[in-house]
Amino acid sequence: MHFAHHLFDERPQRTFLIMMRFKGLFMNNFAALSSNPCQNLSHMLVQTRHKTSGGSKPKKKVYYRVHELDKVMDLQKKPAVILQLKDIIESQKNKCIFLRDLEKEVGFVQKWNCMAAIEKYPTIFHVSGGDRAPVAVRLTDKAQRVAVEEDEARMLMEPILVKNLRKLLMLTVDCKVPMEKIDLIENELGLPLDYKKSLIPKYPEFFSVKEINGKAYLHLENWNSSLGVTAREENLVREGELKDGGRGKKVKISKDGNYPGPYAFRICYPAGFRPNTGFLEELERWQKTEFPSPYLNARRFNQADPKARKRIVAVLHELLSLTIEKRMTSFQMSAFQSELLLPARLILCLIKHHGIFYITNKGVRSTVFLKEAYDGSNLIQKYPILKFKAKFVALSGRKDSSFADGISHNYRDLH
Repeated sequence: MHFAHHLFDERPQRTFLIMMRFKGLFMNNFAALSSNPCQNLSHMLVQTRHKTSGGSKPKKKVYYRVHELDKVMDLQKKPAVILQLKDIIESQKNKCIFLRDLEKEVGFVQKWNCMAAIEKYPTIFHVSGGDRAPVAVRLTDKAQRVAVEEDEARMLMEPILVKNLRKLLMLTVDCKVPMEKIDLIENELGLPLDYKKSLIPKYPEFFSVKEINGKAYLHLENWNSSLGVTAREENLVREGELKDGGRGKKVKISKDGNYPGPYAFRICYPAGFRPNTGFLEELERWQKTEFPSPYLNARRFNQADPKARKRIVAVLHELLSLTIEKRMTSFQMSAFQSELLLPARLILCLIKHHGIFYITNKGVRSTVFLKEAYDGSNLIQKYPILKFKAKFVALSGRKDSSFADGISHNYRDLH
């Protein structure tokens, strides 16, 4: 039975259809207002400033797009709605939600996306009620059987989350972060919604929450030097690059910017970018330049020093590496400016190192990707919670989930 006929009698149905037409008009206008005119171009122009004898003038540089990473943002939209609905339904006492209460949970605009998902994916969402009974939505039996597996995925994630949260605090200058900033990136870190009750108090030897000037801060209780190894260094160890530090290898000027050695970053320039010899020579010097560990206190270094500037790149690299999908919005990154002593012109720093980071303007806010973490549009390292989400979203029959390529076989790693 069609969703609209199932939910409403004839008179409310006409009202519903009018509302849906209004929704289409509203969403189209909203999309037009929020869209970027450069969104579909293969590159965009970024204004920087350079000094001339006549003063400071704007200079435009080309920023090349990576369409595979732009695609990630598009592919996550519908799975995100499905997972949001799942969380809302499971948070209710009776494991169901009345349709009339949906707007209170998600807001006016998102309500329409949720209703469309409920109608489109009957294998996940079961609708009951109608006539005089309030319309309710719950998970289907099949969806419920998959949903219970989230507990196992969360259990597997807990040691990973504890480790990454400790490393995040170790990155900061005072080994503490306001709780409101942890809240800001809790989804990116993979933390459960109730982490303040279920996770933090469970590990008093690692974490404590203290108030400073009326604001709650998460404090690191003890420092563990063995955690002060970056994801970049771990990758180099796996690849054998740290064994001889890159010595003994005579390498000509690399055309792709990649060099062996303990201080090199993995570079992946976008298609269409053609660096000249001068650029590559400068990049080679930068790749071979030593720099302090991101886990050393940033206050010890002069921020104007080239080694300290390269360290900032390493800090940003490590920050993104601590997220489960190796990405976060530029707004979220800049929120840690004081804790990590990030540069004031953070976006320009990210743009300058576009072989390491990628900024997409897809979505409500610009998002920063760690490029080496992706193979095309697919995240290379998939944590248990992402594999669970992929399995749940697969119930919809979607084959273009942004969580993983080959949803079904990837989840087998959990068993």
